[in-house]
Amino acid sequence: MRYFSLVVFLAFVAASAQTPSSNPPAAAVPSSFIATQTTDPNAVKARALLDQMIQAMGGQAYMSVQDMQQEGRTYSFFQGKPNSVGAPFWRFWKFPDKDRVELTKQRDIVYINVGDRGYEVTYKGTAPQEREQLEEYVRRREHSLETVLRIWLQQKDTALFYDGPAVAEQKPCDSVTILDSKNDSVTIFIDRNSHLPVKKTWTWRDPLDNLKNEEGEIYDNFKSIGGVLIPHSILRTRNGDITNQRFLTVTRVNAGVPDSLFQTNVTYDPYKKSSK
Repeated sequence: MRYFSLVVFLAFVAASAQTPSSNPPAAAVPSSFIATQTTDPNAVKARALLDQMIQAMGGQAYMSVQDMQQEGRTYSFFQGKPNSVGAPFWRFWKFPDKDRVELTKQRDIVYINVGDRGYEVTYKGTAPQEREQLEEYVRRREHSLETVLRIWLQQKDTALFYDGPAVAEQKPCDSVTILDSKNDSVTIFIDRNSHLPVKKTWTWRDPLDNLKNEEGEIYDNFKSIGGVLIPHSILRTRNGDITNQRFLTVTRVNAGVPDSLFQTNVTYDPYKKSSK
C-alpha cells in the first residue's frame, strides 16, 4: 500500500502546487500589469487577455486567495495508460509555499512541502522526500498558475507575448506566453468564449541527458467557490503522455488552514547509510 501511494503521489506532486516563498503575494488585480512596460501592440494584446482571464477566474477574489482545502480522487498513468484504480486524497494549501497531501482511505500516507523542503510521513515516522520527487514538486509549483499570475506578472522584467489564435482541447483559444527574467516561460491557452484557462504548458531540460521535456496541465469543470472559479478536473501530461488526472469533489477557499498542518521534523532517514 505504501508503494502504491508513493506511485500515486509521484504523479500527483504538487498539485500544485504552488509558489516560491521568496516572493510576496499580490494584494489585488492590478489595473494594468506592470510586467511589460511597453506600448508594443503584441504585448498589450497579451496583457489584456491575461487581465481578462484573471477577471473571469474571480478577479481580486482569485488574486487574494490565501489558503485552500480540496478532496477528491487521483489517478496515475504510465506511458499514457492508467496504472491504478486511483486513490482518495485530501489536500491543504496555504499561500505562498505550504502544501500537504494525504493519501489512502486511512490518510496514513502524508506528503508535506514547505518552501524547498519536503517530507514523507508514514507509520514509520517522518522522512525527507526523495530528491527527484522534491525537485518535481518544486518545478510544478514554480510553473503553477498561482506563481505565474501572482508573481511573474508583478516583476518588471517579465515579458508577454501574444502567440495568436489556437485550438486546445477542441476549443478556440488565444495563446499567450509569459517569459520571466531567467528566460523561463509558460504558455497559457485561453478560451475565447469563457476567457478561462484551458491548458498550460512549459518546458525544462533534464540535467542528466540535457533533453527538453514539455509539461502540461489541462483544466475543466470550473466551479465557483467563494467567488473564485476553480477547475475540478485537472489532467497532467509530459511529452504528450498523460501522467495524472485529478477529480475534485470538495473545495474550500480561505477556510483558515492552520500552520500546524505543515509543521513536522525528520525522525528517520531511510536514504542515509548507517555507520558501522
